[in-house]
Amino acid sequence: MKFVKRFWWIFLIGLLAGGGFMLWRNVQASELKSRTYTVKKHDLTETLSLSGEVDAKEKADVKFQTSGLLTWVSVKEGDTVKKYQALASLDKRELTNSLNQYMNLFLKERWDFEQGVDDNKDWQTKGMTDAARDAVKRTLDKNQFDLNNAVLAFEAKNLAIKFATIFAPFAGIVTKVDVPQPGTNITPAGAVFSVVNPASLYFSATADQTEVPALQVGMTGTIVLDSFPEQEFIATVERVGFVPKEGESGTVYELIINFDPEESQEAIKMGMTGDLNFVLKENKGVLAIPEAYVQKQDGRLFVTKIIQGRQENVSIVEGDTVEGMVEIKEGLNENDVIYNQP
Repeated sequence: MKFVKRFWWIFLIGLLAGGGFMLWRNVQASELKSRTYTVKKHDLTETLSLSGEVDAKEKADVKFQTSGLLTWVSVKEGDTVKKYQALASLDKRELTNSLNQYMNLFLKERWDFEQGVDDNKDWQTKGMTDAARDAVKRTLDKNQFDLNNAVLAFEAKNLAIKFATIFAPFAGIVTKVDVPQPGTNITPAGAVFSVVNPASLYFSATADQTEVPALQVGMTGTIVLDSFPEQEFIATVERVGFVPKEGESGTVYELIINFDPEESQEAIKMGMTGDLNFVLKENKGVLAIPEAYVQKQDGRLFVTKIIQGRQENVSIVEGDTVEGMVEIKEGLNENDVIYNQP
């Protein structure tokens, strides 16, 4: 006891040294364990996710070609219209009067033309000088030109009457009516009627130039809209843009994606955002290890394998690399333990 009391510090040092050694062993073991990996089989799936929004192939802003008095409007926002259904019309009275004037002018020119022909029936065979014959020909040609101009002017006024009424270019829903009430003098830019065909909805996404090579027409994927997070829609690539999309900061290309809204068609609206997901590569049940464990030297690929407590470099043959995992075709077996050199 006297010895223990006298040399207690020796025992304390020994205790601390032993504890430190055990702690060092544990740290070493923990570090070794954190750097080891047990080889096992994985399902390697490479995916591509792109953001986009719902758009429509058939959408149009219909406008008048001339200014005028808006006399009637047959639709309001939210109405369903048929193809070529009349939407609105301008006052046609002035146009009709003008058309009648040009009709009279056309008839006058036609009679002048016919009279000129009757008055000069035999101008090519009747004996006359060359100068007189040229004068008659110029008169007849002038009458023909005047008649042609009258016909063109009449057709232009007739078209103006037709353009005084605007029609839906396709079946769809009216989404915008700038001037819902008649009786207002309007300009073409001030009276816009927008029509969208819900049956032509598609998903518009953009892909970076590095992603485009992996995309092909006909590829299938899924779309998840933010408004329907629990529902997946089957998607098919219809077209990949050939030139970069304008207005974007980087070099991106537009994707036209067809999808089937199924029973949610009435609930899906233009502008809804979502994500487009593709499976680019899928290898099921293959041996794979984290990419960090693969080492390369002099063109040779190898890993450090732990065999009976020893570290040994083993050559491998790799396959695809997907999401940071490397497929191992040769060199390792399932349950092998490999070590990541610091």
